[in-house]
Amino acid sequence: MTHQITARGALRAATHEQHDRVDRLYSQIRLDDRDDYGAFLGAQAAAHIPVEQALVEAGVGAIVPDWDIRQRGDLVRADLAVLGLPVPDPAGPIVFSDEAAVLGGLYVLEGSRLGGTMLKRSVPADFPTRFLGGVDSAAWRSLLQMLDVRLDTGLKRSVAVAAARHVFALFETSGQRIVETGHLG
Repeated sequence: MTHQITARGALRAATHEQHDRVDRLYSQIRLDDRDDYGAFLGAQAAAHIPVEQALVEAGVGAIVPDWDIRQRGDLVRADLAVLGLPVPDPAGPIVFSDEAAVLGGLYVLEGSRLGGTMLKRSVPADFPTRFLGGVDSAAWRSLLQMLDVRLDTGLKRSVAVAAARHVFALFETSGQRIVETGHLG
């Protein structure tokens, strides 16, 4: 009997190292310090906002029926505004070529939402946390099921993995700006 890896398993395995690097990078930022937290949100925005916009431009709304409730770009913009911070320049360009790429990018953003819920516990109650809140476990499960159904060929999985890696690279780039320079430059 042959064990076949699921699409979600393939994505997890193929992006594991990048995910760990991004986690280590952002874990250096103190979320209980107002300046560091603002820098953290800025770094998140520099990657999240362009990825979300690229997903919209690629037609994510036609692929993921509940896209409207999954979007968080406005939430990170609002949190930055409360802290009196501008929205930073994008960490880099990104374009999603097809449905498989869209699903790979969405996999990373939705995973980041799960991580945000965990991070929120470290943030003081008087800091804005709209961007970090609101995990819907049913939405995550439905995305994982969608990945397994729609990424049904090796080629589609490869495209999704490449897109997910690109998204992780943007988060790593934006996080490096903070850790190395102490600001978004």
